[in-house]
Amino acid sequence: MTPVRALIQGRDSVLLMGVLNRTPDSFSDGGEFLEEEAALARVRAMIAEGAEIVDVGAESTRPGSTPVPASEQLTRIGGVVRAAAALGVIVSIDTTLPEVAERALDDGATVVNSTSLDPAAELGELAARRGAALVLMHSRGSMAEMQGFSLYADDAYGDVVADVAREWHEAARRALARGLPREDLILDPGLGFAKNARQSLELCARLDELCALGFPVLVGPSRKSFVARAAAAPGEPLAPPEDRLGGTIAATLACTEKGAAIARVHDVGPVRQALRVAAAIRASMGAPPPNPRSAPREEEPHA
Repeated sequence: MTPVRALIQGRDSVLLMGVLNRTPDSFSDGGEFLEEEAALARVRAMIAEGAEIVDVGAESTRPGSTPVPASEQLTRIGGVVRAAAALGVIVSIDTTLPEVAERALDDGATVVNSTSLDPAAELGELAARRGAALVLMHSRGSMAEMQGFSLYADDAYGDVVADVAREWHEAARRALARGLPREDLILDPGLGFAKNARQSLELCARLDELCALGFPVLVGPSRKSFVARAAAAPGEPLAPPEDRLGGTIAATLACTEKGAAIARVHDVGPVRQALRVAAAIRASMGAPPPNPRSAPREEEPHA
């Protein structure tokens, strides 16, 4: 059993995954953690705030971003994965490239987090061979082809939840066919990726339908533009990424109520505080914690 799976099985509450971008051009914190000392200080701070997973990435996924070759990703990552793993936190490597994932697993990562369904087979084989968990995030096309922040045709999906589930299942089958155990596969619906604000909000509202598929669900609403669009009054400018904490917390709470297993966030401490207060309110009412994961559908997908 992978470390992240052991945590998920032992908990009713959501796990917090802290974001560490080793990039010069990420949409909200590009360039802040390029120096290794700053990156490790950030890792320690997120652990102190309650992060149980740290997600290290070296390639921006903002709309219009260009692919970063493996050699450059590895240079940017440096010794951060190894140093973070030595602190006892679960480390995830945010990449679509098997060679980058392999090196990070050598350095102590135990989760591969792919922002594309395309490399599902290759990453599934790698994760199976190395005993790692695999996150597959739903998206369509490359980041370079994305039209903009939360800009996507309203008729691009017939039913966004059903379409995301179907397309994700197709990729999941490829990963499972390469030997990845079902219990080591995690579903990310890709909030904000190849989706407009309405589509992302609908995925949040109906997340329990994805949780019922029988895979742990990871959500990443943190600082996303759909949060800003939902909060803005008509004619009002969108809040910049650093001013979207309130919306991030609201989206995270909504997804938690629907059964999310993992929340990927930049602001670990405030989100953790909000989750604890919501749990205390629920407990004061005698209500059980939300857990749609308790009755998974096991029939799909088949390897």
